[in-house]
Amino acid sequence: MRKRLLKQALPAFVLLLSVPGLALAQTADGLTYQQPPAPIPDILDTRPTPLSSLSPDHETLVLFERSNLPSIAELAEPMLRLAGYRINPRNNGPANSRVTWLTGLSFQPVTGGAARPVALPAGARFTSPDWSPDGRSVALLMDQPTGLELWVADVVSARARRLTGPTINATTGSGLDWLPDSSGLVVETVPAGRGTAPDVSRPPSGPTVEESMARAAPVRTYQDLLGNAGDEALFDHYFTSQLVHVPLQGATRPIGTPGVILGTSVSPDGRYLLQTVARHPYSYVVPAALFPADVVVTDLSGRIVHRVADLPLRDDIPSPFDAVATGPRSVQWRADAPATLAWTEAQDGGDPRTPAEVRDRVFTLAAPFTAAPTPLIDLGERYAGITWGRDDVALVSSRWFNTRHETRYLVDPSRPGQGRVLVERNYQDRYNDPGAAATEPNAAGRPVMQFTADGTRVLIEGGGATRAGQYPFLGTLDLATGQTERLWTSADGEYETIVGILDDGGRRLVTRRETRLAPPNLYVRDLDGAAPTALTAFTDPAPQLAGASRQLITYRRDDGVQLSGTLYLPDGYDKDRDGPLPLLMWAYPAEFTDAAVAGQVVDTANRFVRPGGSSHLFLLTQGYAVLDNPAMPIIGRDGAEPNDTYIEQLTANARAAVEAVVALGVADRDHLAIGGHSYGAFMTANLLAHTDLFRTGIARSGAYNRTLTPFGFQAEQRTYWQATETYTEMSPFTYADQVNEPILLIHGEADDNSGTYPVQSERFYAALKGQGATVRYVVLPLEAHGYRARESVGHTLWEMTRWLDLYVRDAPPRAIPDPAGGH
Repeated sequence: MRKRLLKQALPAFVLLLSVPGLALAQTADGLTYQQPPAPIPDILDTRPTPLSSLSPDHETLVLFERSNLPSIAELAEPMLRLAGYRINPRNNGPANSRVTWLTGLSFQPVTGGAARPVALPAGARFTSPDWSPDGRSVALLMDQPTGLELWVADVVSARARRLTGPTINATTGSGLDWLPDSSGLVVETVPAGRGTAPDVSRPPSGPTVEESMARAAPVRTYQDLLGNAGDEALFDHYFTSQLVHVPLQGATRPIGTPGVILGTSVSPDGRYLLQTVARHPYSYVVPAALFPADVVVTDLSGRIVHRVADLPLRDDIPSPFDAVATGPRSVQWRADAPATLAWTEAQDGGDPRTPAEVRDRVFTLAAPFTAAPTPLIDLGERYAGITWGRDDVALVSSRWFNTRHETRYLVDPSRPGQGRVLVERNYQDRYNDPGAAATEPNAAGRPVMQFTADGTRVLIEGGGATRAGQYPFLGTLDLATGQTERLWTSADGEYETIVGILDDGGRRLVTRRETRLAPPNLYVRDLDGAAPTALTAFTDPAPQLAGASRQLITYRRDDGVQLSGTLYLPDGYDKDRDGPLPLLMWAYPAEFTDAAVAGQVVDTANRFVRPGGSSHLFLLTQGYAVLDNPAMPIIGRDGAEPNDTYIEQLTANARAAVEAVVALGVADRDHLAIGGHSYGAFMTANLLAHTDLFRTGIARSGAYNRTLTPFGFQAEQRTYWQATETYTEMSPFTYADQVNEPILLIHGEADDNSGTYPVQSERFYAALKGQGATVRYVVLPLEAHGYRARESVGHTLWEMTRWLDLYVRDAPPRAIPDPAGGH
């Protein structure tokens, strides 16, 4: 069914093409969205599988019904882009392009029995559900015509009730935080008497001026920044919040005075609030997270009891990826203590190019915050997080991007100043990942490590990646020896992840299990008992694809690096009977420092795979073979930067993949296409510019001119001026005159991803058109980096199918095939 785009409400499609054989899809009243061929629309319109969450007391699962793909009319609601945020001014919440609305909930006892639905108003939709620490209630934000209301659903009664009017301010997050005793919440609200938004439609009183006075301030390509005084006024209007204490029973009361609150957290003992409050002067070159800000601790009346940091504008962070701002960062409450702050500070000025033995130092400070901060541990890499356990146990992680190195330390917070190394590894190494400490909510609702009953070991969970597949596991870590032991591993042919651990010994689990043919469902598993007990019975959301085959194929590129990809073939296909198929490769490059890690292969034979959104796998329904995620590693060896040989390695990867599918007999060289999204689109354009391996390409929401991202992109941390040749040679825009295969460009009009501004596709299209290339450029109104609206998703799949039918499936043989793949 076609859904017409209302010209008065929405911008029209930009459908530009230089191919006479492709007529624009239009009617007398303008361009319309098109739908892909059957059975794709039916799959897109299938009701989504519910989401689930386990209560902190491990007694109840809540199951959330959710909306399907939103309509373009929903995305057309007003949206403001301010200081890195996208908000809906109607309800002071996130823009519709950034929220998946939930439409219902029910409570499922872990002991079994039927789920009990919670009655909600007709047409209800809500977001940001959050369990109370005691597991007896779920808070949520209910959407109303004039704002977001705070509601709470009670587990025992399975009833929901409203706690506030439409006053919640969720512009910077959920806007709510439970008190540790579950008696109520601290919420961010719209200040009383805020009034109407500033009128920014009046003529400007003068120019917008920025200046930099001989001060180095390299800035990455952030999106949605403030641009003028009007934006500043709107930011102050919508982002100023009043903290309010909302009890489950009784009257609400304000906490302190309004401010531009970027974050709030209640201390585990419920006595204090940790707040980050932005202040002027704002910046037009960085998002709000880097604005000047006060990080303070207040009591529940709003009185400041401690100032953690007075942060300046942070627009001068060096460009390398391991660079950080100076001063306190990652400020948090220690989860296992009543009211203890923890944070880290750079000891090298925040610049990884400065030689230093200590890069970061982690500090703690307990209430009443009058003593000097205590150094917990010094790190030779950048701080990457803490998992809290108890008075004598915490785990601290650090990482260093240049080497992809990770270190994990066991520390004793009661004896600060040192730590014992537990793990040193390449964090890209999936085969040897030892897993991470399992956590559970404590009495205050904060995540802490889960210890065995005798307290000598910590439970650990891991992904369990192996050559044969990914098999999640549960184990223990001995705190004295550092040795690990497996307690349970997902069975052969199954993919089973842990939702929650129900006892101290790790013998009873709630899991989510799937197989190649069985969709994911929730179970209670007793490691000492019989078969697991099913809690849910979700069905296959896309049975039309159940017959498609899937296999991991492995192959090597010319220099011996091991590569792999997942080959999908349509239902009923027989190679001997049907011969080669038109085939699409859909890929995304990745950078590595270790060839062995880059070549790791993980089979997916135990996974239940069904496409959603604008997935390329929908092409299986149209008779195409798909090589999904053929490995495209770009490897830096012996200290060299990976991208210095990007084109050479990319070409070698693609050529090896082509040779592999042709050798299998499922494809021939005349009917191959390449495609990708974001960095995969960049890859696609480069392969068309530098090889003749493919008949066509599909490039969605990509970047094609790296001079427009001069302070780094993807895993490239050098600036344009430090690596001018690399930036130039990696840009397919430079080689637009060499793209001699048809290319389909698709881009969201409101792309919010750093580095993939829509102008990237616009300018690349202009360059290709100017060189006489065969190119089609589709702009999706209102869409961000990922496409959300039902109309947009359907149209994207229509474009992809139509393009591949014309330039791959029905393409005549090439006049002079080039087996080597070069120009």
